[in-house]
Amino acid sequence: MRRLLIVSPHFPPVNAPDMQRVRMSLPFFRESGWEPMVLAVEPGGTESLDPLLSATLPADVPIERVPSLPPGLTRPLGVGNVALRSLPWLYRAGSNLIKRRQIDLVYFSTTMFLSMPLGRVWRRRFGVPFVLDIQDPWLSDYYETHPDAAPPRKYAAAHRLHATLEPWTMKKVGGLIAVSDAYIATLRRRYPWIREDCCARIPFAASENDVAYVQKHPQKNTVFSRTPGTTHGVYIGRGGDDIAPALRILFSAVNRIRGTESGLSEPLLHFVGTDYATDSRARKTVDTIAAEAGGPLKVFERTSRIPYFEALQVMQDADFLVLVGSDDPQYTASKVYPYLLSGKPIVAVVHEKSGLVPLLRTTGAVVVTFGSNGSDAPIEQLSRELAQMLRRLPFTLNLSPEAADACSAREMTRAQCSVFDRVLQAA
Repeated sequence: MRRLLIVSPHFPPVNAPDMQRVRMSLPFFRESGWEPMVLAVEPGGTESLDPLLSATLPADVPIERVPSLPPGLTRPLGVGNVALRSLPWLYRAGSNLIKRRQIDLVYFSTTMFLSMPLGRVWRRRFGVPFVLDIQDPWLSDYYETHPDAAPPRKYAAAHRLHATLEPWTMKKVGGLIAVSDAYIATLRRRYPWIREDCCARIPFAASENDVAYVQKHPQKNTVFSRTPGTTHGVYIGRGGDDIAPALRILFSAVNRIRGTESGLSEPLLHFVGTDYATDSRARKTVDTIAAEAGGPLKVFERTSRIPYFEALQVMQDADFLVLVGSDDPQYTASKVYPYLLSGKPIVAVVHEKSGLVPLLRTTGAVVVTFGSNGSDAPIEQLSRELAQMLRRLPFTLNLSPEAADACSAREMTRAQCSVFDRVLQAA
């Protein structure tokens, strides 16, 4: 049995999207010949916590947790990133684990990119190969190619840091896993020494066990309550300037339906967890677009994330689920498979070059695409198809058993382990 060290600074009970791949995969690594152990940061600060997540972890998987500097101490200095606040402890604990447990491979599965250079440090010191899970772009040129979008505060400094650390780390990376083919293509163009056979696109999985748990143990829904004559559409995920084009299409279509269709239940649209900040720094981005759209829209934005299992409950309680994609075609939403596994109808507005389009169209979801030409055609199409969907409610989305198995945590774990095997063979 080969030994795998997984670096995931966010980990249960922290309720962060970037640890979900590891959490869902932990029960299945041994089936593919890998003995996992996790290196994480102790929860604290202003992180959103969900204790139920910890109950889903296998009891026999070792988890090493390290401390970090308190965000209250570092934030006045402009440092909030948990990887940066915990870096010395991650390095020391990882070094000890690699030596003591005779680790065969290190796997970074996180969006805390500043932890990833440790892979090259450990490679040089111990000779252990490492694999990176690219869930979002590390060195992104989004704001350079979208000058109308407002970059976040400290973007320039962060971009300079990433522009140094990404190529330094990639110089010795053994393999890449990514949620998008475009991410891998971009990185292999930048760093052509990365072997194609040691890279793989692996979407985020959906856990049937999680869905079954919510069905057996219903959670409190704090987002909305059911009242006669209402139809609830739900979006769970981040906001941001890059989803504004999709939101404008969605809101224009809903307004058009309200003006031209009679006898339809009024859709109430809920957007949950739209900002990663958990305090006064949280910024509403959906409400702003809804206000621009005007009309009879009923949009409710909640910037704070809700516990993971409550999110699954909200999906189950919704009449339909909303998926609004980025104007960056590389972006792949992590929520797609959990959406599909819920069985709820899906209304998707995504970029025409998004890798989600073929998948969603096989399920019977309402799928409308947009490009850069600013045409009204997507609004007209969505108005027509959304009205048809609202008349059909309630109904269950069609997901074949083969598709459900393909997006399962077991299958996605098997795909990850296949990459690990190839990296070891090439090392």
